[in-house]
Amino acid sequence: MTVEDSDHEPVSALIQYNHTHIEPSKGWAPLNFKDLWEYRELLYFLIWRDIKVRYKQTLLGIVWAVLQPFLTMVVFSIFFGRLANVPSDNLPYPIFAYAGLLPWQLFAFALTESGNSLVSNQRLITKIYFPRLVIPVAAVLSGLVDFAISFLILLGMMAYYHIALTPAALTLPLFLLLAIATALAVGLWLSALNVEYRDVRYVIPFLTQFWLFMTPIAYPSSLVPLWLRPFYALNPMVGVVEGFRWALLGTQGFVGLMVLVSAMVVTFLLFGGLFYFRRMEKTFADII
Repeated sequence: MTVEDSDHEPVSALIQYNHTHIEPSKGWAPLNFKDLWEYRELLYFLIWRDIKVRYKQTLLGIVWAVLQPFLTMVVFSIFFGRLANVPSDNLPYPIFAYAGLLPWQLFAFALTESGNSLVSNQRLITKIYFPRLVIPVAAVLSGLVDFAISFLILLGMMAYYHIALTPAALTLPLFLLLAIATALAVGLWLSALNVEYRDVRYVIPFLTQFWLFMTPIAYPSSLVPLWLRPFYALNPMVGVVEGFRWALLGTQGFVGLMVLVSAMVVTFLLFGGLFYFRRMEKTFADII
């Protein structure tokens, strides 16, 4: 029975229902960055959650962000700098190694976290709808806090070795962006594959370890023959690491060609990863 008033329409006629139908995409879905922007608050809270969980109930807390690259730098300085006498582009080996380890630690952390991000958040994925791209992006960006803290140590080392900043330091955000894009590009491929093939999580540590020695961190890229360097720069972290050193430490040589090649590779991997992630996104909640 309808509730009516003598001078008004029936109450049932005044009630409007808004229905939103969410259907899986078919084939290669287009990139929709508008959804990502609309869920920017969720992105912020996921980043903040990852940061808090990482250091919750730890003895040293945020100090771990400094210890890992610093102790690795000490080991590299002893074995590569002193015992193996590896050249360091006329720079003190400790700061040479640390400047390479800084972007590498950001990349390695972001790659590991983003590659495992979907599986780690499977309960969230199966309960509510939101753009799944938010999860690997949050995993990548959460590493910037550790990077910022470790970067202060690098500035202190530069002051100790009397290395002054030059105008080239203004380009540092570009190399930081390239490092983030590289981690996200590879992380998108791995996270989507990890949903279907769980042994991908065992591949990630091996991949990062192998990638470390393929990147000029413990040694300079000047050891690579000149004709081979464009091919060597197909490893996008080559452009990142050499770009960091050039921007901060003023290493000799023009790194523009290597950076250009690395940026082209990252662009290809990133857009390919985005389209592959969007294609597989509709199956995540079913098979995760």
